[in-house]
Amino acid sequence: MKILLTGGAGYIGSHIAVELLLSGYDVIIADNYSNSSPDVIRRIKEITGKVAAAFEIDVTDRDRLDELFEKNRPDAVIHLAGFKAVGESVGEPLKYYRNNLDCTLSLLETMQKHKVGRIIFSSSATVYGTPERLPFTEDMKTGDCPNPYGATKQMIERMLFDTAATGWLSAVILRYFNPVGAHKSGLIGESPRGIPNNLMPYILKVADGTLKELSVFGNDYPTRDGTGIRDYIHIVDLAKGHVDALKFCLKNACIEVFNLGTGVGCSVLELVDSFIRINGVDIPYKIAPRRAGDLPETYADASKAEKILGWKARLTIDDMCRDAWNAASRKPQIS
Repeated sequence: MKILLTGGAGYIGSHIAVELLLSGYDVIIADNYSNSSPDVIRRIKEITGKVAAAFEIDVTDRDRLDELFEKNRPDAVIHLAGFKAVGESVGEPLKYYRNNLDCTLSLLETMQKHKVGRIIFSSSATVYGTPERLPFTEDMKTGDCPNPYGATKQMIERMLFDTAATGWLSAVILRYFNPVGAHKSGLIGESPRGIPNNLMPYILKVADGTLKELSVFGNDYPTRDGTGIRDYIHIVDLAKGHVDALKFCLKNACIEVFNLGTGVGCSVLELVDSFIRINGVDIPYKIAPRRAGDLPETYADASKAEKILGWKARLTIDDMCRDAWNAASRKPQIS
């Protein structure tokens, strides 16, 4: 069984590739390395003892994608390729709409041409926008996206629903919450370029001395310690969720949505305290003003994934902090 993994050399994609290979699938990676490193392919082999076929391809390039499908004949697709920086999407919305939507359109058209009718899509909890209630459940309204990045995810979900309605495509949409951590080997992990947008990569750059201190945006939210609460999920748990979703999609004609989260919220200061305690590394921080658009608290109801896919997040915040620092100390250079 051959699985095409678009964006497979990135932070999330590399961990999914590992879990797919360990589960007995053949993996085909398509990535243009705009936010990743070709060296990840060697690291995946070092972890698994297996080789992932890798092709330097921009998924918006329909001709190259067509050639890849013709020569490699994938049985299903896990689609992660696209730009993902929320802040950048606000400043450069057209870049995000052009790239992320073109990636998916080119991919779906090529899948249809080659009669590949199974796809797992990497979506995001940001499609829920401002919550009508907590926790987030898959039946909640979407579309009130606070940024262009989230809007592209919501638009792609609509593409998949509409295409699945024609009968030739089965799709599983996975709405991620906050992936952190790294593979326990330390060979692959998260190392974003420039100033990080997300909390854990920022903590890691403070820990290694690249940045002087962490800015905690707001300590006056109506939460247990005043800082924002999020649902952090270990990247390995997230990757295993894709394998379970793939198994389900291969057996069922479907269009289904699943949250991938722990169902438990963790505050900014709780994450910082855990990192300091587990790794013995000090993280200086300062309280900064709230950021526009930040919500006080978000977390998932992931019971649907457990009931239908048999998947459940099992690794803890302490595991996330330990594994993230282990990988960052090795400097894997994977975004």
